[in-house]
Amino acid sequence: MSKIASEHLGRQAFVYVRQSTQDQLLHNHESRRRQYGLAERARQLGWAEPVVIDDDLGRSGGGIARPGFERLLLAICEGRVGIVLAVEASRLARNGRDWHTLLEFCGLVGCLLADEDGLYDPRLPNDRLLLGMKGTMSEMELSILRQRSLEALRQKARRGELFLNVAVGYMKVRRDRIAKDPDRRVQEAVGLVFRKFAEFQSIRQVHLWLRQEGLPMPAIEIDGEGRRIVWKLPVYNTIRGILTNPTYGGAYAFGRTASRVTVENGRKRVSRGHRRDQEEWDVLILDHHEGYVPWAEFERNQRLIADNANCRGLMVRGAVRRGDALLAGLLRCGHCGRRLHVSYSGTDGFCVRYSCRGAHINHGTQACISFGGLRIDAAVSEETLRLLSPLGIEAALMALASRDAEIADTRRQAELALTQARYEADLARRQYDAVDPANRLVAAELERRWNDRLTEAHRLEERLTAIGADRPSLSVAERERLLSLGADLPMAWSLPGATAETRKRILRAVLEEIVATLTEQRIELLLHWKGGDHTRLNVPRNRIGQHRYSSDADVQDLIRALARQQGDGAIAATLNRLGKRTGRGNPWTEARVRSFRNDHRIAVHRSGEMAERGELTLEETAGRLGVSKMTVLRLMRDASITGKQVCKGAPWAIPEAQIVALGPDIHRSGRARTTDPAQNMLNLQ
Repeated sequence: MSKIASEHLGRQAFVYVRQSTQDQLLHNHESRRRQYGLAERARQLGWAEPVVIDDDLGRSGGGIARPGFERLLLAICEGRVGIVLAVEASRLARNGRDWHTLLEFCGLVGCLLADEDGLYDPRLPNDRLLLGMKGTMSEMELSILRQRSLEALRQKARRGELFLNVAVGYMKVRRDRIAKDPDRRVQEAVGLVFRKFAEFQSIRQVHLWLRQEGLPMPAIEIDGEGRRIVWKLPVYNTIRGILTNPTYGGAYAFGRTASRVTVENGRKRVSRGHRRDQEEWDVLILDHHEGYVPWAEFERNQRLIADNANCRGLMVRGAVRRGDALLAGLLRCGHCGRRLHVSYSGTDGFCVRYSCRGAHINHGTQACISFGGLRIDAAVSEETLRLLSPLGIEAALMALASRDAEIADTRRQAELALTQARYEADLARRQYDAVDPANRLVAAELERRWNDRLTEAHRLEERLTAIGADRPSLSVAERERLLSLGADLPMAWSLPGATAETRKRILRAVLEEIVATLTEQRIELLLHWKGGDHTRLNVPRNRIGQHRYSSDADVQDLIRALARQQGDGAIAATLNRLGKRTGRGNPWTEARVRSFRNDHRIAVHRSGEMAERGELTLEETAGRLGVSKMTVLRLMRDASITGKQVCKGAPWAIPEAQIVALGPDIHRSGRARTTDPAQNMLNLQ
């Protein structure tokens, strides 16, 4: 008895076509022809115009979203499908959920299923049992195939012979081995990335330098002709991929990334490319092949890259960022162990403050510690310079060598690019010479290619000539200046050209971290150096009301004493003669002295104040005695009279009682008059 009834023929026949991967689409053409051939079988069974659903070509049937399968289910539920044809059950579904959903819907609406073996009605118990077994076997088949293939891959990877792709700078020499690319330009370009990272210690800075110098990097391009190297300006991920790939450290690694399966909208979603920690890699074979850098250097690079990452935990220092805080990322709280945050305030944002806010941010508790950054930065910088001073000359020589090496690296890359361009131009010429001149269609195209190669070679020649023109060699005076700065690191540190970023990099090069503990009177710092040594520093804390622009205590004492003898203008002149400056480093003026007095509650000088205290100035004393000021000074030197002076250049204060006691017998130089009554006195004043 035929299972096909008139009600089935009154609906449409649907042919479902699917292949699991793009590779199958490219190479397994016969399988696809077999599936499309089911349309002819549908016509033989009695359906005139079968509908072919091929939306899921290149999609797996293991449970991911398939628009074609969803379209088929919708048509079945609407009662428009009389029969569904597929080569086998695995084409329709490779998981129990999709398969049994299809069977349930077909049984409800009376839709038939057909494959190359037979015709099935899901409403019949025997057919339903057979279809269920076919679906289970299809699902099990996929699991077994996947398990076998993955285990074969792992077994080959354990021997270090599995290469799904080869990193730029390497090539396969056998089916199970790789070696460095023999192209010298490719080798030196990859090596340049590692050298520049050792210098800049930042992926982004290496990327910006390569873009600024206009140096292209090799990249792999796969087309119909196979694998080939193309040259283009790098992007950030290109540089990061080179620096984080263990292949360049001479190691073979497998299982560096993993897949994750999630359920979204009732469907399985597989996301790939999730990085795993080195301890979780499936295979790691050191000294597997020749590397571009030693493995120890590669591991140092990974630690530095991890430390440069911002917002990646409390134990990560983060990359060097903008701002004047020199110790950002290095300070750690000695009370709770968290990393200290940096904040800026003030009109121009130059006031630095370090604070431990981790507990407040995460748990809403009180902030742990907080203190200003200027004294801390200065103290740590001073200690660092003290230890690095013996290496200043060596650092200056290395700076000279680095400058020359940077120009040499750029020139070397340009020379290699020019060599390759000349080769390509010569190759284009030989191709042009080999063609029949009468075949103008081919000859014209080869001539155009030859001209393009010559133009590119000429452009590279001009670029090679221009390298270093904007950075001429240092003169003898400039070299001597640089060496003198190397001998005096504190001066080099304070130069305007020394940016905050440069100072931060120097501190990070020698310091591992700094543990800060706050006491009532001081800030205690424990400096952990890169070599493992430790240094303790104590920095006094600012008292309440104190700030970095406060004048020195001796200046306050001077103004307090001078205010009892002089007005504000005279005090300003005296302080400037002594070389005293305000808290901001400005010279004193009458207005600044007045402001200082008001802030410190110092009374203004009153006229006649010294007379009320019974004190005379040097000029008043000389007038009383009828002698010169020099004579009064000699009298004080001979201890005939005494006087006091607050500071050099300040007015003398001489007790008036001493002058009264001297009487009228004091004359110039302290000598007695002649006994000759005819002797007159010559007043020269």
